[in-house]
Amino acid sequence: MQKTVTYASAGVDIDEGDRMVSLIRPIVGTTHRREVLGGIGGFAGFFRFPAGKYRDPVLVSGTDGVGTKVKVAAMAKRLGTVGIDLVAMCVNDILVHGAEPLFFLDYYATGKLSARDGAEIVSGIAEGCRQAGCALLGGETAEMPSVYAPGEFDLAGFAVGAVDRKRIIDGSAVRPGDVLVGLSSSGLHSNGYSLARKIVFERMKKRITSRIPEWGATVAEELLRPTRIYVRPVLSLSRKIRIRGMAHITGGGITGNVPRVLPRGLVAVVEKGSWIVPPVFATLVETARLSEKEAYRTFNMGIGMVLMVRPRDADLALRHFRRAGVPAFAIGEVRRGKPHGKPGVMLRGGRP
Repeated sequence: MQKTVTYASAGVDIDEGDRMVSLIRPIVGTTHRREVLGGIGGFAGFFRFPAGKYRDPVLVSGTDGVGTKVKVAAMAKRLGTVGIDLVAMCVNDILVHGAEPLFFLDYYATGKLSARDGAEIVSGIAEGCRQAGCALLGGETAEMPSVYAPGEFDLAGFAVGAVDRKRIIDGSAVRPGDVLVGLSSSGLHSNGYSLARKIVFERMKKRITSRIPEWGATVAEELLRPTRIYVRPVLSLSRKIRIRGMAHITGGGITGNVPRVLPRGLVAVVEKGSWIVPPVFATLVETARLSEKEAYRTFNMGIGMVLMVRPRDADLALRHFRRAGVPAFAIGEVRRGKPHGKPGVMLRGGRP
């Protein structure tokens, strides 16, 4: 008589999934706003639109992942911080259009589900949601043993926000003379990790526990620094001045992302050396002998968000962010390029 084949014998443990739900239920609850209806466990999440807050509301959505930073987290067995990264990558993207994040959804896939590991990841996602002021409305956990090797996992996130139609920031208001205000990154954030891992683990021959004196941290500590979430200070500034344009500095770096919000015929002139660059970037660039072009289109080089503001508002913006604990720098200005020419970035000056 043949042995019964069950879902568990195929590698999927439903009971472990139920245990994970019981662990994350109170964690998810800490992120809920008053607009959330119902709780965890249903087939969908319900969110009542904030009554009276918007005159002509527009929903703004974004989705992203954490990339191969998840492999560093798995190597270090430190799973909480990549949850913050996941939220950051999504909410910072919708923030550049002036949107307030309302709620967040996550997707967590792994080869072999561990309720404790899953709960640690969701704890990080919840922390990111608290920092951004949005509700963790729901998510999906998928156990796929034939897709992911033991110990491997991946994450995807989905953010939904809102902004009044008249207050949408799309870069169309950017003008020559506008000041570029750069907000400091906390480190690599969540981009360039395929290259960073190759440099650190293959060329430098470092281990996840190795301490790098120049960084003042171990490899795990530096490479797992959470992505900075800019939502609260940027939204509060937007109530004081008009922000004409914003760019989230992710994959593609400063040179790839700033032009995305510039009107045709304009160029952003970025003054290298006008901000403080975390030591990790110098190590990676020098070890790999990266060209300036490659470095600036792969890594954020110490700037996680760029705002374009009127010259008369620049000092106020800089003071605002510094009071909020976010190092901010005037890193350049917008200038005229070729008439109707493609927007671009001009790097000027010495290091970085």
